[in-house]
Amino acid sequence: MEVILLQKVANLGNIGDRVKVKSGFGRNYLLPQGKATLATPANVAKFEERRAELEKLAREQLTSATERAEALKDYKLTIRAKAGTEGKLFGSVGTADIAEALNRENFKIQRSEVRMPNGALRTVGEHVVTLHLHADVDVQLPVIIVAEE
Repeated sequence: MEVILLQKVANLGNIGDRVKVKSGFGRNYLLPQGKATLATPANVAKFEERRAELEKLAREQLTSATERAEALKDYKLTIRAKAGTEGKLFGSVGTADIAEALNRENFKIQRSEVRMPNGALRTVGEHVVTLHLHADVDVQLPVIIVAEE
C-alpha cells in the first residue's frame, strides 16, 4: 500500500513523503489517525494544495513540544505511594499515575506521551521515565517514589 504522510512518523518519513507500508499498518494506524492518506492522483493534488498549511501546523507542534520540554528540563517528579518495609510498593506506579501527577503540577502531559520500556515502577527510589512529546522531542524525567506513612 502506498501512502502520503501528512505528518512526521518516526522510522517512516517526513511530511509529504510517499512511502510503501504494509496494508495493515496503513489501514489500522496511519489512515484512522490522520497521519497519512492513500497516494491516489486526486489525493496527491489535494495534498500539494495543503502542503504549506500542514508544514506550518507541524512547525507549531514542534515549537509547542520544545517549550514543554524546556519547562520539564530540570523538574523532578515526586510521587507518594504505599510501600512495605523492604521498599516494595503495594501495587505499582504506571503511565496514568505519572501523567496524572504531572497534570496536577500544571504540565500538560497525555498518558500516551509517557514511555516506560521496563514496565511499571514497583519499588521506592529514583527512576527515569521518558516523555515522548513529539517525533523529534524526548525528555528524560526523574521520578522519585517516596513511601507513604
